[in-house]
Amino acid sequence: MHPYWITIGGHLGVGVTARSEGDALQLVALAFPSQKAVSIEIIKDMNDLDQNHVLPNLGGANWLRRGIWFPQGYEHIAS
Repeated sequence: MHPYWITIGGHLGVGVTARSEGDALQLVALAFPSQKAVSIEIIKDMNDLDQNHVLPNLGGANWLRRGIWFPQGYEHIAS
C-alpha cells in the first residue's frame, strides 16, 4: 500500500492510499466520476503535503488504510 496525491481538474487534489497507481485512480474515479486525473504521485513524506490546508483537514482519517483520506467525506469509497 502506498499513499498517493492525485490532482484532478477543479479541485485541490485527492489523497488516497491504494495497492497500486491503478487502484488509486480507480478509487478516485468512483468518488469523482466527472473529474479526470491530471497527475498522480506517490507521497514519500506526509510533510510534503500542504501544511495550511491538507494536513489540518485530515481529521481522523487513517492514511495508512486503503481509501480516500482527503478530502473528508469519501472514506466509504474503499469499503
